[in-house]
Amino acid sequence: MNFSLDDRYRLDEGAIYLTGIQALVRTVRDRARLDRLRGQSSASFISGYEGSPLAGYDLELARRKKMLDELDVVHRPGVNEELAATSVMGSQLTSRVGTPKYDGVTGYWYGKSPGLDRASDAIRHANLVGTDPRGGAVALVGDDPAGKSSSLACSSEVALADLSIPTLFPADSQDVLDFGLHAPYLSRFTGLWSGLKIVTAVADAACTATVHPDRVLPTYGDLPESTFTPDARLAGPALLRLERSIVSERLPRAFSYARINKLNRIVTRSSGDRIGLMAAGKTYLDLREALDALGLDDERLRRYGIRVAKIGMIWPLDPQVITEFAAGLDEVIVVEEKRPFLENAIKEILYGVLRAPMVLGKTDTDGRELVSPVGELDADQVAAALSRRLGDVHGIESARAWKRRPVTSRTTLPLLTRTPYFCSGCPHNSSTKVPEDTLVGAGIGCHAMVLMMDGKHAGDVIGLTQMGGEGAQWLGMAPFLAENHFIQNLGDGTFTHSGSLAIRAAVASGENITFKLLYNATVAMTGGQDPAGGLSLDQVAKLLLAEGVSKVVITTEDRNRVPGRLLPAGVDVHERGDILALQEELAQVPGVTVLVHDQECAAEKRRKRKRGLTPTPTTRIVINERICEGCGDCGEKSNCMSVHPVETEFGRKTRIHQSSCNLDYSCLEGDCPSFVAVTPGTVKAKRTAVADLGPDAIPAPTIQADPDDFAMRITGIGGTGVVTVAQIIATAAAIDGRAVRSLDQTGLAQKGGAVVSDLKFTATPSESSPKLRAGSCDLYLICDSLVGTDPVNLKAASADKTLAVLSTTQVPTGQMIVDTGIRFAEQSAIRSALDSAVARTVSLDAGRLAQELFGSEQGEFNRSMQHRVFVMSVAARRRPRPGFASRGSCGAGY
Repeated sequence: MNFSLDDRYRLDEGAIYLTGIQALVRTVRDRARLDRLRGQSSASFISGYEGSPLAGYDLELARRKKMLDELDVVHRPGVNEELAATSVMGSQLTSRVGTPKYDGVTGYWYGKSPGLDRASDAIRHANLVGTDPRGGAVALVGDDPAGKSSSLACSSEVALADLSIPTLFPADSQDVLDFGLHAPYLSRFTGLWSGLKIVTAVADAACTATVHPDRVLPTYGDLPESTFTPDARLAGPALLRLERSIVSERLPRAFSYARINKLNRIVTRSSGDRIGLMAAGKTYLDLREALDALGLDDERLRRYGIRVAKIGMIWPLDPQVITEFAAGLDEVIVVEEKRPFLENAIKEILYGVLRAPMVLGKTDTDGRELVSPVGELDADQVAAALSRRLGDVHGIESARAWKRRPVTSRTTLPLLTRTPYFCSGCPHNSSTKVPEDTLVGAGIGCHAMVLMMDGKHAGDVIGLTQMGGEGAQWLGMAPFLAENHFIQNLGDGTFTHSGSLAIRAAVASGENITFKLLYNATVAMTGGQDPAGGLSLDQVAKLLLAEGVSKVVITTEDRNRVPGRLLPAGVDVHERGDILALQEELAQVPGVTVLVHDQECAAEKRRKRKRGLTPTPTTRIVINERICEGCGDCGEKSNCMSVHPVETEFGRKTRIHQSSCNLDYSCLEGDCPSFVAVTPGTVKAKRTAVADLGPDAIPAPTIQADPDDFAMRITGIGGTGVVTVAQIIATAAAIDGRAVRSLDQTGLAQKGGAVVSDLKFTATPSESSPKLRAGSCDLYLICDSLVGTDPVNLKAASADKTLAVLSTTQVPTGQMIVDTGIRFAEQSAIRSALDSAVARTVSLDAGRLAQELFGSEQGEFNRSMQHRVFVMSVAARRRPRPGFASRGSCGAGY
């Protein structure tokens, strides 16, 4: 079998495995090809601003530039969301001005839910102006309902409805491919923008999807194409004419498109149905997973008179499909996240309808909470809600039995939480330090993790504002406080996006505030993008002074990188160690001052070194453990995750973890005689290459789990390869002909926090949630004991069937780095907790085994961690309870 990772983009017929983000990229390609097949010369214009859960979209577009160039796709990242939206509006006017090169241009805007809020005025204008019948405009909106990687838990459907944007809600990558092809044609047909609501559990999930040239063929049926003409003259009679066209012409066409193309569908129905269940998008898969947990397959649903509907277009909600679905029912239960959006729309449609069913959702008939309005739903929460109605009220025995199921008692360990932290050598280890008793404002970006820390990095933190509002909160506080100075952290990406306006507002106010502009040359939290429209250091300094800033100073890790001769007069350059003293000095300067901290992002610097784009320092720092007293001063000074506490026969000592060290040398700031700087010679030690494992090197296991219905969970630390290994295993299974669903739960995990990857393998595709429900896990790989024994993650295990493979390798948390009194729990306590939750536990020191088997060269930390997970997988294969088993390339242990 020939296989290429490019199949996910270029294969035209068959099964492919891809993430939600990759599906969004492919759908641009598929639409462009369909246009050409239909005889239309079309181009695409994509603009937006990065942000989770769509953080990797622009990066994936860049990786696929060659393919997209073949299809006349232009990707132009926006400086911010509203300017990107206005650019997309312009793409719809190309047929109205000048000499068009193409029959039409399809525009795509991307941004997360807060970005939609920010761009709402621009999009409202653009939607009123309308879309080209041969082009179309699509808003890709990323929603983070649990707030895993956002300052706020967010959902976008209400805002999209307020903007009069017909909105589709895909459930998985297959839906993204299908709805992503419908969305531009929906826009062309209606003359309105269309929207795709992409939640975290879709963007970060992956599944096998079916592609075929004839799978999705958008059609207008017998209805004519739109005759609407975009009009940017928003004045006088034209304004009211465009507004009326939305209400009376364009939105009604959205109903027609949804009906003709069957975007909303009734999944199961029979003549005796009395109960209806309705959901949309990712929550529909949670519903199907919950029904499976309650023992209700399609046959039993029909037996008990339960009708199920999947809504594809959540706004505007089609009255025709709702009245058809509700006909003959006594009760409709709406399952959705956050507020009762669909629920209220259904009630409005059914109001006054004769014999309309009772509609429940967020509350039951007694007014008690039924479906949670907070956070992100999962199958367990949905099952709990449905069991109350289907079991307690309607007497369905399997739903009652679910409530009586045995729940494994688990020991709660006195373990720390694996929280995100600055990377080793992160510039924010230095840049976020503030003098004692300082009022300081956090901001959007990696530096916001000071909110999770104590000591010199935190100060008296006021908290977060919206992106671009940094420092403006002080303007409303200063007149009413005795304190007369405030320090505000501000990332350079945010400065370019909108933060420069906050500095201008502070200057206009006349208040005393120091902005610390953290100049890292990358938007690190969303994947390492270059800030669109970013300025050089000298340009930043000139701009700040031109805006009226009283004084600008620069601190740097490398004076040679600062273009001193280009800096304006009076802008001094200092070593980064002077940052505390300079903040105290700037506090005495009236008005607005700016301290620019120049230090490259450690993660980006590491990537460049690995790719040979920047030299790697040869000097290494080691600690003589016989001299080290384990006082923790080096960790407190550097706040660096590579300064590891280690337990020895002589007590707690400190060791530099060479594989993760980013050679920042900030650990030398302490006054300690145990530190040694080592510069090796030029002669490299000879290494013996490890032979590849042969196909028969690992014996085939005895199969006890069902290879056609298998689930596994990998828990570990972000940035160490867990997600990579999960995707390798999933891809191998997909090659082997299995239907695969996977979900990477990361949040801020790329910064050393918890990461959980779920994988499900079945013989044939099924409608189920990629997230494992309670008790459904067959193989539980614990790459980090703190993450693996967290009850939130451990609940997927079953005392009847789960095999747990535990790595005893200890990787310290950020708190352990700075507090010598914090230690790991005893291994016996960890084993005790696991043994009560799983059928069997296998323990091994995966870090040590990985080094023995594969070696661990300096700078190869990610690779060695991936090997750890591989070793754990191999260990699972050698036990009586194996992992996923299948034929061919996937292998019996995967």
